[in-house]
Amino acid sequence: MPRGLFVTGTDTGVGKTVVSATLFHRHRGGRILRYWKPIQTGIESDDDTADVARLAACDDGEIFDHGVRLARPVSPHLAARRSGYTIDVDQLLEPFRHEDRDVRWIVEGAGGVLVPINDRETMADLMVRLGLPVVVVARTALGTINHTLLTLEALRVRALDIAGVVVVGHQDADACEAIERYGRVVVLGQMPTLVPLTAAALATWAPQLDTAGRLREFLS
Repeated sequence: MPRGLFVTGTDTGVGKTVVSATLFHRHRGGRILRYWKPIQTGIESDDDTADVARLAACDDGEIFDHGVRLARPVSPHLAARRSGYTIDVDQLLEPFRHEDRDVRWIVEGAGGVLVPINDRETMADLMVRLGLPVVVVARTALGTINHTLLTLEALRVRALDIAGVVVVGHQDADACEAIERYGRVVVLGQMPTLVPLTAAALATWAPQLDTAGRLREFLS
């Protein structure tokens, strides 16, 4: 069984890639840490693997650049269908199974928990197969409490371990308090929108993420 964290979101575009890069800055050192994006759609305009490599100042050994890469920024099952392809989870996981067991992983999902991968499986099924504790990324916007609680419920129904929530955007202490109270979960940090978004800016802010070091047990 691999060790590490799976980074998911309450929606697409909430900041999963930025949080994944920040986790490198926060928890790199004394361990082999590696990033993996198993499924990427819209590759003609978005490349999260390249973004993490840049924002986390990764070397080649910290990036596992294998997986499904599809055109068109739509759900994985639609992008695959329009490419005449079906995503096979067993095939997707095959190269991952042969990696060094000493590696600690930051795996980033595509979209949210219930985004379809194929006609039968969703991103949640991939998460169950990997069995990694989950970090949920949410944004501070109207509706975020509901979206976050629904995401947490979907994870718990599948017996997935929830490592915590990271909220991205403007400060909203009330929303964070509600997420912690009703979601029975820890908010690991409230991350501002950094402008400019650079590796240096992330490295400067990173110590404010997971200040209690709750994620260390999953990455040690």
